Order: sequence, then structure tokens, then C-alpha cells
Amino acid sequence: MANYMIADFDQIDPVPCPCGLARRAFLAPDNPTATMHVTEISQDSRVHYHKNLTEIYFILEGRGEMQLDGDNIPVRPFNAILIKPECRHRAVGKMKLLIVVIPPFDRNDEFFD
Repeated sequence: MANYMIADFDQIDPVPCPCGLARRAFLAPDNPTATMHVTEISQDSRVHYHKNLTEIYFILEGRGEMQLDGDNIPVRPFNAILIKPECRHRAVGKMKLLIVVIPPFDRNDEFFD
């Protein structure tokens, strides 16, 4: 087995998520490190949080706001946000994001108030 993984996001089917539609790469049982998502926010996303996951959002396209624990932060391309566990968050506006999730994304670690 190789010491690397390659993802072709054009070949990954998008799935619904609280933020919009996400293409998730590196979701593999033998990968305990991180996952990467390309997520399209087409409308206001749902406020959610994670108990164990840290996320890094990188704005690729569009403008809007990030709501982070009740604070509204304007964002634009090339802004990055590190979101720690327990931070209630959502993206507002039409944007395309690159999201790195550490440890790898787990559907069971997605919570709503």
C-alpha cells in the first residue's frame, strides 16, 4: 500500500450536509489523520457543532459571513478560519469552501441545538 492518497474531486459525488453540498475525500478506514471537503454553500447553512472534530475552512469563491459562537465574521476568498470542537458555526452566503477536518470526518460527530 502506498504512503499517499490522491483524490479527484470531479469524480466524488456531492452529498447533502448542514452547509449545502459536500464532496468528501480521504474517507477511508485506514486514514486516521484528516479528510478534505469541497463544500458549496448555496443558501444559509444550519448552525451545528462537533464535539471532537476541528475544521479549517478556506474560502475559495464567493463572499458572505461565518457565524462562530454567535459572532458574525465577514469572509471573502483566501480567508481561513480554524473552528475548534464545540464552536457553534455556519456559513451564510453563496460560497465555495475547502474544508480540512481533523481527525477524519465522522457523521456521528455532527450536532444541532
